[in-house]
Amino acid sequence: MKILVTGSRGQLGRELHDVLEERLPGCTVYTDADELDITNAAAVENFLRCGDFTHVINCAAYTDVEGAEEDKHLCYSINVDGIRNIARHADELGIKVLHISTDYVFDGCSCRPYTEGDKVNPMSEYGNTKRRGETALLGLSPESIIVRTGWLYSPHGRNFLKTMLRLGSERPEIKVVFDQIGTPTYARDLADAIATMVLTSRWMPGIYHFANEGACSWYDFAVAIMEYAGLGCKVTPITSADFPSAVSRPPFSVLDKSRIKTTYGITIPHWQNALRRCVQRTIAGAE
Repeated sequence: MKILVTGSRGQLGRELHDVLEERLPGCTVYTDADELDITNAAAVENFLRCGDFTHVINCAAYTDVEGAEEDKHLCYSINVDGIRNIARHADELGIKVLHISTDYVFDGCSCRPYTEGDKVNPMSEYGNTKRRGETALLGLSPESIIVRTGWLYSPHGRNFLKTMLRLGSERPEIKVVFDQIGTPTYARDLADAIATMVLTSRWMPGIYHFANEGACSWYDFAVAIMEYAGLGCKVTPITSADFPSAVSRPPFSVLDKSRIKTTYGITIPHWQNALRRCVQRTIAGAE
């Protein structure tokens, strides 16, 4: 087995590095845009042909939700053209592909957790490109796996947890929306699940959902962060209307994880337990 991880310097890529090197050391190549530009079809073809890979885990993505509304060309190039390039040549070479997608493929109008078979209706440029990337992948490489997730955080890079820890140490009070509901996803737990899917002998193609268990608002998430970090910052709930944004964000993005748990026997921690672990790592200096 030889695995290629793209986007390896992002939150998930860095956690995948630690997990894969622990579970299958020395069998993975890690790249970012400097080593492999997935928007360059010729570069992707050459890298895959010369690499003798059995699997590709594509974590590379344009993830700036608001920036995508302005930088549409770059967003499309990475989220659609990039995975299309990987899919086309991986399929030719018999390489299995696992691709990371998002809860933003849904419009957030449901009142129950989204299953993999629910109708997609992206409401933003980011969500639209991620959905088009899913379609491109399954059209060219139908034996692939797609894992949708959302509210991703880790000790690395820029994310909601890191922002709250910074603001919580700088300000006496912050305001956070309470009318957007979802589930935080600790990148380490997602990396563990992906490693299980790739390293098992049972490759089951299709779309899967992963997030930690439970559900909360961004306000609840922020309150828990302050509590677990021992910060005295007051968190005040506000509505989305009080926090103008250039993009429409799903008001409800809880994902049903039944399929991934049943198919791969994965046990998923509750979001609060996962957050406690990550806060401890972050404060201890995981970076």
